[in-house]
Amino acid sequence: MGLAATPAAATPAASGQTIQPGQTCTAADLGTRHPVIKSTEVSPAITHFKGWYVTQGSTGTQTVSTNVQETISVSVGVNGSVQGSFAVEALGTVGASLGLNVQVNYTTTSSTNKSITWDFYQPGYYGLYEGTKKVTGTYGSLNCNRTQQGDGSWALKWTEGPDTGSYTTFTTLEEGAVRCEDKVPANSIMRKAQGLLDCGSPAATAKHPAGPVPSAKAEAAKAGHEAAAKAEKSVKATGSPAPNTRAALDCQPAVYRIDVPGKPLNWSAPLLANDGIRLRESNFFSAHLDNWRLCNVTENNGVIEASLWNWGNGGCATIPANIANQEQAYLTTATCGEDDLQRFYIYRDVPGSSKIGLQNKYTGSMMGHDRYADGELIRQYSSGRPDGTGTYTLTAV
Repeated sequence: MGLAATPAAATPAASGQTIQPGQTCTAADLGTRHPVIKSTEVSPAITHFKGWYVTQGSTGTQTVSTNVQETISVSVGVNGSVQGSFAVEALGTVGASLGLNVQVNYTTTSSTNKSITWDFYQPGYYGLYEGTKKVTGTYGSLNCNRTQQGDGSWALKWTEGPDTGSYTTFTTLEEGAVRCEDKVPANSIMRKAQGLLDCGSPAATAKHPAGPVPSAKAEAAKAGHEAAAKAEKSVKATGSPAPNTRAALDCQPAVYRIDVPGKPLNWSAPLLANDGIRLRESNFFSAHLDNWRLCNVTENNGVIEASLWNWGNGGCATIPANIANQEQAYLTTATCGEDDLQRFYIYRDVPGSSKIGLQNKYTGSMMGHDRYADGELIRQYSSGRPDGTGTYTLTAV
């Protein structure tokens, strides 16, 4: 029927998590990530509802037009949708940990009124409804990073990184009818619908002709959901990062190339504003477009956060705001500013190795390339590249 709306603590990884914190990883994993579910909450939700009187002479099959109560959208993270393999893996992990069949692709419950056909065998005051179990919670990101062990040695392990976010999904939709006098399980979808009937009000017990009845509680709930939906829509409409403002950078003196390990191609910033960062070979004509500095550097739990300033064009690496919600959006440079789209987490191999993985702070996606080729764009991949093409080398020049 339904599941209690009680928040869960960190969901046990063993029930749905394939990668475990503390497990070993390899340098090829530096450019990848996996979700770890930190909390889950399951609550019954009514998406459509109508209070309906059935009199002695009006029993039998009837078709009732119900009104929208709540529209639930599947989403993971800041994108307001489900983009890429990381989101699908996160929702799949949620479903496995709860033992529920949840939606793992982008969809929404209906946002229009819906007709429900039902057989009424007895007269009474009914609530016709469509509902589901709404599943919400928070997730973290498991990244491969170097970890110092008790004996002072270093090893690569899956550790929880700084990237976190929230998710929303739902289970199978169900239709039904419930009366005030029906005994139904607490915290079930049916009980949620029964609560919209105002069973203790005079309207519920008064004689009334067959047909719909206005419910003050239902109308108030509907108004509240509509207001919440408008607020959520407003947040999503304005939730993208604000335009860049020029900011002074505190850059470290070292200059680096971001190379493909063991290969001559490396990150090169664009000359044209509408182009992206591409793999190029360093030569006399590179004009420092392949030279990068780490700026405004901080470090937390062994993970570096920095802006990547390009010596050649004076811009900072960034994901364009207008495509930041897209899987495989390309990396480019822009005027340096206080903008999380220009901030990157850097995951490192054990000391002595210069191999790294890079993750955009705002989108949570890992940087990589589709194939090794001159002129190939650097792009974001929500889970990173499984073949190691998201692992780079930070080479001092």
